[in-house]
Amino acid sequence: MQKSNNRKLSLCQTLIIITVLLCPGCLSSQHLSRRAEVGGDGPQMQSQLHFMNEWASWGGWSVCSRSCGGGASVRTRTCITRNLVGGPCPGDTRQYKICNTKECAAGSMDFRELQCEAFNDRPVVAGNSYHWTTFHGGSEPCELSCLAVGHNFYYNFGRVLDGTPCQSEHGTVCVNGKCLKPGCDLIFGSQQQEDACMVCGGHNATCLLHRSVYKTNEHNNAGLFGYNEVTMIPAGATHIRVTDNSRNYLALQNGRSQFVINGNWKINVPGEYSVAGTKLVYRRSADTWESFEVSGPTQEDLHIMVLSTDKTSGIEYEYWLPPDRYALYHGRSPLRQPQHTENYLPFDPPTITTTTTTTSTTTTTTTQPAVKPPFWGLAGRWSFQHPYQQQPVPRLERDENHRNRLPEIHHKGHCGKCRRVRGKGERQRQYCKKDFVFRVKVLEKVYRGEETRYDVQIIHTYRNRYRVEHREFLWAPNRCDCPLLEEGHQYVLMLRRHINYERTLNRILLEEDSYAQPYRAREDSLVRPLEELCGNRGTRPQFRR
Repeated sequence: MQKSNNRKLSLCQTLIIITVLLCPGCLSSQHLSRRAEVGGDGPQMQSQLHFMNEWASWGGWSVCSRSCGGGASVRTRTCITRNLVGGPCPGDTRQYKICNTKECAAGSMDFRELQCEAFNDRPVVAGNSYHWTTFHGGSEPCELSCLAVGHNFYYNFGRVLDGTPCQSEHGTVCVNGKCLKPGCDLIFGSQQQEDACMVCGGHNATCLLHRSVYKTNEHNNAGLFGYNEVTMIPAGATHIRVTDNSRNYLALQNGRSQFVINGNWKINVPGEYSVAGTKLVYRRSADTWESFEVSGPTQEDLHIMVLSTDKTSGIEYEYWLPPDRYALYHGRSPLRQPQHTENYLPFDPPTITTTTTTTSTTTTTTTQPAVKPPFWGLAGRWSFQHPYQQQPVPRLERDENHRNRLPEIHHKGHCGKCRRVRGKGERQRQYCKKDFVFRVKVLEKVYRGEETRYDVQIIHTYRNRYRVEHREFLWAPNRCDCPLLEEGHQYVLMLRRHINYERTLNRILLEEDSYAQPYRAREDSLVRPLEELCGNRGTRPQFRR
């Protein structure tokens, strides 16, 4: 009886072993069902879950399938099987990435054409050999379909090599017989995309959006017909988009004010253009719609222009900038100090107005001093009474004899007529004599005591003997608006550097006789040739031939 039981037990064990070898999941499923019926996790199940199947590390990338033009490279990994219960590892054993994306040299043969030519003079169809060229009407975009030269048939040679551009969709590449598009991490099939700040997988958190609309008004109607500047987009901008829906034409200048698109009264065809180290896509519909789209980042400033032939309904533009550059061009924090010495203190703080600028990622609150002039006087010299009961102390300047003198002050309301400085002779004389010649946009005008301070954005420098920033203060030693500069307008200015005898003031001086003309395309064309006459070190000697 005992022997019979032992035989039955050994037979049962043998059947269990055979069942495990032939169907490893059967007993595990029975075990799981029993565990579910019992309602608890036994120590055996916990030990099995502890040893789960997992992927080994990725291997190295293979050699790129192409030397230029965007090839494909592959790497593999293996699944480490720790138990028979967990099943296979989730995911792919292979991963492909794009490589050697630089463009091939001009005149290089098309990659498909090269693959078709590899079968030249080889017996393929009924023992006959032919010369082959690319056939673009194949049924599958990743099959190598080649047309027999001089004949009316084509032949399918199988899959194209990895890295061959796919014919069905722009930007996709054939990899392992499938059309795949790489993500921003260069991995094919990846869903990672660049945000507006050009950060792969980002969330627009490292840049700020600037959006505005350009419209004609009574101030710029004088130059309605012809080229007019819409805006200057600083270098480093990304995801630039400019749209217009009128009978005018958009135009574009680079950082050297040279036309790139639609310049010199010639309209270019829509398409892709290389601008500022990146690609620009110019689109124009059959009616009146136009657009510029630039992915960026740009390597130089871009000047959006409009060739006006009719009233402009509104040109919309937007772009993204890193926070530091956004503050430089659109923020209210000046790079230069207000240029008042520490011995001068305001009696009454200027009135502060608050404006709020909202972008898609952040809301910035800034403060601006009001145009009402504060009162300035020597600290500790006078009792603090009503500010306008005392006379302000004017700025000290340096004269030729190294003696301090009080500059002549023009009081508001008793200024008289401003001197107009213009003409070819004055333009050339001041270009060679002054320290700075640049094109600026006036952002703000504030009266400071008996002076006027202009907060300007320098758009282009023709000549500068000293270093300047994108944002500068210009100081006029009067409150008479001489010369007259209006906020929001652009001017070509020729100015000098001013340092007083005590060397407590170091600033850019806008004098009444400074050359100041509204910016126009003609004015720019007259100023640029003067660089051949005068460099940054003064007048160049003229040699007789």
